[in-house]
Amino acid sequence: MQTLVITGAAGFIGSNLTAHFLEQGFHVVGLDNFATGHRRNIEPFLSHANFTFHEGDIRDLATCHRVVKGATFVLHQAALGSVPRSINDPITSNEVNVSGFLNMLVASRDAGVKRFVYAASSSTYGDSASLPKMEDVIGKPLSPYAITKYVNELYASIFSSTYGLETIGLRYFNVFGRRQDPDGAYAAVIPKFVKLLMQKVSPVINGDGTYSRDFTYIDNVIQMNALALSATQPEALNTVYNTAVGDQISLNEMVHLLKKYLSRYDASIAEVPIVYGPQRVGDIPHSKASIAKAQELLGYQPQYNFAAGLEEAVAWYWDNLK
Repeated sequence: MQTLVITGAAGFIGSNLTAHFLEQGFHVVGLDNFATGHRRNIEPFLSHANFTFHEGDIRDLATCHRVVKGATFVLHQAALGSVPRSINDPITSNEVNVSGFLNMLVASRDAGVKRFVYAASSSTYGDSASLPKMEDVIGKPLSPYAITKYVNELYASIFSSTYGLETIGLRYFNVFGRRQDPDGAYAAVIPKFVKLLMQKVSPVINGDGTYSRDFTYIDNVIQMNALALSATQPEALNTVYNTAVGDQISLNEMVHLLKKYLSRYDASIAEVPIVYGPQRVGDIPHSKASIAKAQELLGYQPQYNFAAGLEEAVAWYWDNLK
């Protein structure tokens, strides 16, 4: 049985990956310090014979060494997300996202880990105006968070070329879905808006709602991680991939669909007005990914478009937020 380490295992993406790879027969070792993750997300796995959990921080190298011992693969999801969080507190974002990332690379190298797959970010494209976003065309970062995620890619590349550690970075594009936390100052837009609309509270869109995103349902992300672990072609390794749908949805379109799906459960939600506020500092105006590289080298075909993923996510939130 192969051992797979998942950092950030109690988080939104990490817990979904944990569920999937336990089902696939891996021995999963989870690590989380609960800074943004939740114990409730890993409770279903704690009694699983093939799941081992460590509470700890990637900023501690000894913890990283202990967790990766004997592992074949690492799925590194632990990070402090959010552009606004990084603007408000760049030091902590850097400590977790850069120093913590480097600790995991060093520990993986020392333990003889075969492959290190990590959560990169679409924020790396920065002020590049070209659409769709292609992996080899990036701009200048627009936030401390974006800088940290780009530095991750640089470190991964060096560890591949210098130490022979296989690495694959997955540039996530606005991932959403089950278990994504709707609460807190830095909650992602979809779960935050779902909860507000369920409470008949008007959500506030930053700007005029024309900014667009390549919203990506969690099951597409799980698929990309699985493909990254199983890739065998040399040209598919030691590189980065957009992890997205290849679509472009404006914030206005997103809210329209949210209200449509939620109003199936409560018709009055359709009447909740939307409020518009000032544009948020550090936001990229438009984001649409080219997924051609992942299609060609990994055989990726998104299982869910935005509408289908949002419909499933809304159903999950309706059952779990009430």
